[in-house]
Parts: sequence; C-alpha cells; structure tokens
Amino acid sequence: MIQRFIELGEGYSDIYELIETAKANQHRVSRLIALHTKLEEKAFTSIVVVMQPTTMGDFQALYLCREGIPNPSIKANKRYQLFEELAASLQLNIIAIDVKPSTMFNEKELYHQYLIGILRLNHFIPPMR
Repeated sequence: MIQRFIELGEGYSDIYELIETAKANQHRVSRLIALHTKLEEKAFTSIVVVMQPTTMGDFQALYLCREGIPNPSIKANKRYQLFEELAASLQLNIIAIDVKPSTMFNEKELYHQYLIGILRLNHFIPPMR
C-alpha cells in the first residue's frame, strides 16, 4: 500500500477545499486527525483527512492543511470549527496528536514519513503490506 500526504496548503482558504473533498468523498473518509505543534513558541494545528485506500492501485491519501490553524485549545477559531462541523456531519471523532513541527525536518518528505510512522504506530492507518 502506498500512503501519501497531499498538502492543500496551511489551512487558510484551502481548508474549504479540504472540507469539500471530504464531503464529496464521505464514503471514503476513514479518520479525521488534528496534529498539534509549536512553531516559534506559538501553538498551531494541522488538520488531516485520512481516506480509505483506493481499490485500484492500493493508494491511501492523507489530505493535509499544515501548521496554519491556531491550536483551538489555546485560541478558538472559525477554521477549526469548520473541521469540527465536518466531524459531526460524518459522525467521526477528531483524533488529536501532539507532534514535532515540520521545521525540525530538512525536507517536507521526511516530515511526512515521520507523521506516517506515528499514525501507523498508533494504528490510525494500516501498516505497509
């Protein structure tokens, strides 16, 4: 199985695309995840929509808006509220995980591998076959 992050942006206007993608493919949405981190002493959240693997190609997409949304436990905000509304409409819980910031990694791909490792270890996505 191939698991890959598809970054849509940092969660500003691109969050609307993430929400619409999840709604249009609600039969494929597996999990909703909030990744909490600190960047320069400020608390941010990345949001992830994990899809079921495709039938053909055995590809699992993880749609991501990275580190642009204020952490909702520190500062309530409309963008995270939209994600909570999505969770309610899909009848899914949001899984919250504290992670290292992407700035600790020299390449975005290494950061994605780090996140995939965490998600696999916690059984939020299946291991490679």
